[in-house]
Amino acid sequence: MMKKTSSTTSRKSAGNNPAGSQGSAEKFFEETFHVSGEDMIKKVKELVKEANVRKIIVKDKKGNVMAEFPLALGAVLTVLVPVLAAVGAIAALVAECSITVLREKKKK
Repeated sequence: MMKKTSSTTSRKSAGNNPAGSQGSAEKFFEETFHVSGEDMIKKVKELVKEANVRKIIVKDKKGNVMAEFPLALGAVLTVLVPVLAAVGAIAALVAECSITVLREKKKK
């Protein structure tokens, strides 16, 4: 079972930019998906393939951060294998968790 919660959070970055470009004023928003451990790997695979995802944060049901995966443009294939291995290990430990995704807003 998966539930989706979306919150639009503008993040202006200076030196702490998840997208990796120093000093830009890009804006990001967060989406949170509540998933069971067995659906976690499938959801992370979907998210990694999306172009505007910059960071994936896995939290337990109490809200404690279990893992954080920054994603960079063009590094999807090299990042995918270790990310999925880590997510698989986490999925084996938890029955229910949330996945928070930091996305880049589309430019107008």
